[in-house]
Amino acid sequence: MKSFIFNFTPTGMIPTKEMSRHVPIIPSEIIDDTLEAVEIGVNMVHLHARDLDTGKPTYKKDVYAEIIGGIRKHAKDLIICVSTSGRNWPEFEKRSEVLDLTGIYKPDFGSLTLSSLNFNKQASINSPDVIKSLAAKMLKNGIKPELEAFDLGMINYAKYLIAKDLLTPPYYFNLILGNIACAQANMLSLGLMEKELPDHSIWSAGGVGNAQLKVNVMSLVSGGGIRIGLEDNIWFENRTRLASNKDLLIRIRDIAEMLGRKPLSHKEARSILGLSK
Repeated sequence: MKSFIFNFTPTGMIPTKEMSRHVPIIPSEIIDDTLEAVEIGVNMVHLHARDLDTGKPTYKKDVYAEIIGGIRKHAKDLIICVSTSGRNWPEFEKRSEVLDLTGIYKPDFGSLTLSSLNFNKQASINSPDVIKSLAAKMLKNGIKPELEAFDLGMINYAKYLIAKDLLTPPYYFNLILGNIACAQANMLSLGLMEKELPDHSIWSAGGVGNAQLKVNVMSLVSGGGIRIGLEDNIWFENRTRLASNKDLLIRIRDIAEMLGRKPLSHKEARSILGLSK
């Protein structure tokens, strides 16, 4: 597929203003970065919310609603995904609160990490019961899961969820490479993961830290989409120059153009991913 999913991850749970002044924290900053990203060509955004007072990650749906409402005021067809991450809180009730949003605030996707894993300094706990409960709530509420796979076993778990009728096609996967305890950033790992995807799958690939650019380019060459943003990597060059989201997005968009690839329009992306207008 020459056209691709261009998935923007502006904030994440780890980067702070102390690490980089470019990290968008409050809703207005996240909205502004997202709308700027739309002008560059992104067709999907993967949102994390931060507490308005402390700047720390929050699961509160009212903060997500403020961000989503601000984005949709200007970019009605942009695909919006919200995080249900297990890094900071394991409880299903907290992780799934954002999935209760309705009307114009209802997200199109919710992230669904397909197993527990270790990051450099922290674990992301995703028990089988919580994964299945999140998938079931997304299915009930008409929100599609953004399937996050860090290794081959997580793809196999997605197939298990399909067999349990908890996922419906088309399936959208983010293949995330380069984390210290997971699949590494090389063509063999990416190729094996892509080969194991279930039928009717659409995928993007992202790299952790210094692996971001490498994995994005590997994905473009291999026919996949892109996951990119300060959530995964705050550097433009290898720990010598801090990046803004705009820096990262323009560079990979220009590389994609040189490779004969272009982002899907918002309407094309919604159609391919099985979303309503």
